[in-house]
Amino acid sequence: MPDYKHVTYYWDDSHAASLDAVGRLVYRSNILGADQRITNTGGGNTSSKIIETDPLTGQQTEVLWVKGSGGDLRTSKRENFSSLYQNKLIGLKSVYANKPGNGLKTPAEDEMVGMYFHTTFNLNPRPSSIDTPLHSFLTGKHVDHMHPNAIIAIAASKNCQALTKEIFEGEMEYVPWMRPGFELGLAMEAIEKEKPSTQAIMMGQHGFISWDDDDKKCYELTLRLIDKAAEYIQQKYDAKGGDATAFGGQKYQTLPEQQRSATLAGILPWLRGQVSQQKRFIGTIQDDEKILRFVNSADAPRLAELGTSCPDHFLRTKIKPLYVAWDPQSEDAAALKQKLTAALVEYREDYAKYYETCKHDNSPAMRDPNPTVVLIPGLGMISWGKDKSESRVTAEFYNCAVEVMRGAEAIDTYISLPQQEAFDIEYWLLEEAKLQRMPAEKELARQTIIVIGAGSGIGKETAHRLVKDGAHLVCVDLNKDAAEATAKEITDKYGSGIGVAGSGISGCGPAIGLGGNITDRASIREMLDQVSLAYGGFDHICVTAGIFVPSDITGHIPDDKWALTYNINVTGSYLVADEAFKSWKEQGLKCNLVLTTSANGAVSKKGSLAYDTSKAAANHLVRELAIELSPLIRVNAVAPATVVQGSAMFPRERVIGSLAKYDIPFTEDEETESLVSKLAEFYADRTLTKSPITPADQAEAYFVFVTNRLSKSTGQIITVDGGLHEAFLR
Repeated sequence: MPDYKHVTYYWDDSHAASLDAVGRLVYRSNILGADQRITNTGGGNTSSKIIETDPLTGQQTEVLWVKGSGGDLRTSKRENFSSLYQNKLIGLKSVYANKPGNGLKTPAEDEMVGMYFHTTFNLNPRPSSIDTPLHSFLTGKHVDHMHPNAIIAIAASKNCQALTKEIFEGEMEYVPWMRPGFELGLAMEAIEKEKPSTQAIMMGQHGFISWDDDDKKCYELTLRLIDKAAEYIQQKYDAKGGDATAFGGQKYQTLPEQQRSATLAGILPWLRGQVSQQKRFIGTIQDDEKILRFVNSADAPRLAELGTSCPDHFLRTKIKPLYVAWDPQSEDAAALKQKLTAALVEYREDYAKYYETCKHDNSPAMRDPNPTVVLIPGLGMISWGKDKSESRVTAEFYNCAVEVMRGAEAIDTYISLPQQEAFDIEYWLLEEAKLQRMPAEKELARQTIIVIGAGSGIGKETAHRLVKDGAHLVCVDLNKDAAEATAKEITDKYGSGIGVAGSGISGCGPAIGLGGNITDRASIREMLDQVSLAYGGFDHICVTAGIFVPSDITGHIPDDKWALTYNINVTGSYLVADEAFKSWKEQGLKCNLVLTTSANGAVSKKGSLAYDTSKAAANHLVRELAIELSPLIRVNAVAPATVVQGSAMFPRERVIGSLAKYDIPFTEDEETESLVSKLAEFYADRTLTKSPITPADQAEAYFVFVTNRLSKSTGQIITVDGGLHEAFLR
């Protein structure tokens, strides 16, 4: 097995031997993508030229299998690869040659992408990558195009061509920056024709490509070249003083972890509101040693202003990040907020100027001018995206950019892609068309919703309901284990999102579970701060936690039980609202608070004095809070009743007590499920709809209130009780 210092060798001969030709391509792709030092998430592509049987002629023909548009090498499967007739791809050269004005960045270049559909083999529906010509026009049967940090560090160096020659000793050729496409493929073909022994080409500002007629040798060549580049950089880096002198040396000190978290928790909801003026964003924090080394450095302002080099990087991170020169040792959080305010205004103005300077007559409209990466000395990096997965990938890409800058500055001088070139990729009409083809976002996309009481019953059902429409869920419960179990059910079903393990990037996905006591203000504040650190802020809160304490056999309710009932059912909701509003005011985004009352709040009956009166108080709390928190926050409530099946409010003892109370026949040894069913049917028979009420019925009401479907309703209570006429308004 080859011995590499800077990449991991995963090839397994026995496994590869068990696969067909396409399976081996998928396998090679997966193990290349598994090492983030080899290529970034979604970046790079691989191919194999395979002899197949033509379904039309029955003859043998050469087919190029190449990773299609979109997708990620690490997770790609067979269906993520395009299959194209190799002879037809080669034939497209004459089509391109006859197009008027053929050449770099012309409409003819873009038109060629549509021609790939005419070369599709066996009706494969996977759209082809713009890199297809690179794989087709090189002679190697197997081709790897990767974006390793070490290689891009050389590609983004001022003297890239000379460094390529020095480091690889003629083993790798060089092509200057060209936008991926047909012209680049022809340029690579010309290099190989001039030097037939060539098996690798450095792509200025971009990455590299390597090839071989044996797939294992191709994989090993790719790794060997990356390892060679990384070792060269490391030796130069160490010779210059290593981490102590990286990026010009340290200028700022990192805040202690506890202070860092407190500062971030305090600033994040406000910052989220600032960058979410057009569309809401979900945030990710990174504050590990590597990113802090960069943001604390003397050269960080200069390098951040240059922006990123590789197109894959800046498509996620924008033309440049927002760097804020805040001194964590001499300035406080108020000063940070003030500096961020001014920096955001300047950033938006710079982005608008960049757009106006570089736009073409047919360019798409200017996109959101807010930054997706914010760098703060002493604190780290905050990245933003439409969901947690995207914000984590954005963070990952800027990590790659930082490593590229580290390497380039160690061996030479880092340079970024010229602004016009960057603009032409960011606002490429083909990229815009791809964005327009994406499915519409779900109703609760870009939003974080806290469900308190999510460990069981209605709360758990509500969490599962909301995530179906795109929400990020924070499952909170007094029983932290139960909250985490609900969150795990969600992540197991919907995935944990993409991110880099061990990179310092916060690892939560579409759901997290937290403990929280709504009768304790400090516990609520701690929980809300944890949510801000996980997602950058929060949008809506559903309080489903509640308690029912029946009278004892004499009809008496002990004082402590009375107080507990009011603490949970009334005071707890007030405390949540009061603490959340502090963050909501900072964030400045329209949000919703949905409380839980009960049909019992409007119906007087025997045996539930504390519960019924607490729910009546909760009903009025809804109306009071709707006034107090307006116009920013809408406050409404769901009033369940007769929910027995799946409800945490009906343990076996209460079910038995209710059956006895209503003279419903049962036996002491009867299964709990049977007892619950009897009581549910009894309650259902008392309603107008004659149907048992389930937690799912309640969850639908919470869903409606956190959407904009009732955007003009506040201070309202929806009763979900199957139709208890006793609870009608009167």
